[in-house]
Amino acid sequence: MTKAQVTYADAGVNIDAGNALVERIKPLAKATARAGLMGGIGGFGALFDLKATGYKDPILVSGTDGVGTKIKLAQHLKKHDTIGTDLVAMCVNDLVVQGAEPLFFLDYFATSALDVDVAESVVKGIADGCKKSGCALVGGETAEMPGIYQPGEYDLAGFAVGAVERDQILPAQVKAGDVILGLASDGLHSTGFSLVRFLIEKHKIDIKAKAPFASDKILSDVLMVPTRLYVKSCLAAIRSGGVHALAHITGGGLTENTPRVLPDNVSAEINLSSWEMSPLFKWIQQTGNIALPEMLRTFNCGIGMIVVVAPDKADSVKAKLISEGETVTTIGKLVAKQSER
Repeated sequence: MTKAQVTYADAGVNIDAGNALVERIKPLAKATARAGLMGGIGGFGALFDLKATGYKDPILVSGTDGVGTKIKLAQHLKKHDTIGTDLVAMCVNDLVVQGAEPLFFLDYFATSALDVDVAESVVKGIADGCKKSGCALVGGETAEMPGIYQPGEYDLAGFAVGAVERDQILPAQVKAGDVILGLASDGLHSTGFSLVRFLIEKHKIDIKAKAPFASDKILSDVLMVPTRLYVKSCLAAIRSGGVHALAHITGGGLTENTPRVLPDNVSAEINLSSWEMSPLFKWIQQTGNIALPEMLRTFNCGIGMIVVVAPDKADSVKAKLISEGETVTTIGKLVAKQSER
């Protein structure tokens, strides 16, 4: 008797599919090339020549993030072409908050069984986000883990590295009197989706139908708008002078992210009437009967990035951001904290 031979594929892991994916994404990664990039995808590690970028006294800044449960909607809708852009944005927007220019990016894609077409679509979104942020897609990892993920499921994580000159690290020189500018978001971005999904299930909302707040739009299209990339506009604003701090408004919203970049002796006064929440956020608030404080700590509520600037530079920084394509509103100022008695 001869025993039947068993392969790795019999256990649910297809090495050939993985190799096919690598070949498909090589040109996507190549299109993100920038100064400092050495080699290409396929090695055991990615090489990057920091000296070639022109920095004189650089500090490296790194960050990692995911896209939360927005990924569940992408899988339900079979819409995989923008979730990769969300992944990049969640990482690189955090780097620019430190004043850093994103240099390179890596992704981790884990799934039950590799669907090459789906994975390629995800990586296309990643490459697009990298190109728009000026950083190179230098590699990543694709893992098939049957038994860990259900069929059709996948998860994503992103890793970004940037650089900033030592004397230009943010936040810096933040003080009372500084002006707070708010940069408009493009929607939910990648935050608060667990609550949104809860409301959709609770109220049996058809996300493929017209949006309750906009008859000319499909709800799923509004929900899946990718996270806005603020890198190039914010770097331009920083280089124009006067920017003291930035805060990326993700989980924790305005109320918890803003204090992260402020010294202990100041606090932010934000005028909530200075901008109007979009119909999307109003609908979420009404549907869930959500109190305003809960909205402000769960969602970006229309402000995806705040920029803290010197008062004498507020107008020029605002003009620079607008010229870079941002919608900018003056939403508040920094004030000295009252001393405890």
